[in-house]
Amino acid sequence: MRVIAVSALRAFWERHPDSEQPLKAWYDEAKHAAWLSPQDIRNHYASASFVGKNRVVFNIKGNDYRLIVAVAYRFQAVYIKFLGTHAEYDRIDAATVEAL
Repeated sequence: MRVIAVSALRAFWERHPDSEQPLKAWYDEAKHAAWLSPQDIRNHYASASFVGKNRVVFNIKGNDYRLIVAVAYRFQAVYIKFLGTHAEYDRIDAATVEAL
């Protein structure tokens, strides 16, 4: 998968250093993945949540952080839509959020 907006991951872990290794691990797994359907994601990430519009919520660092991506299965691309703390996540709508 192509991960769009990797710079957003980098900017986040610069503000939250404890997220760096978990985000790097997620990125490495995602870029080597070939997700063709939500089930492909579910097979690897049992705790991932699917919120509609091909959006997936990943728990990062034991649920300290939340990462929302939109997956374009046909184009093999993942677009980062949101990355924040659990408290920040609670204040947004995962199905519609568009900016970090």
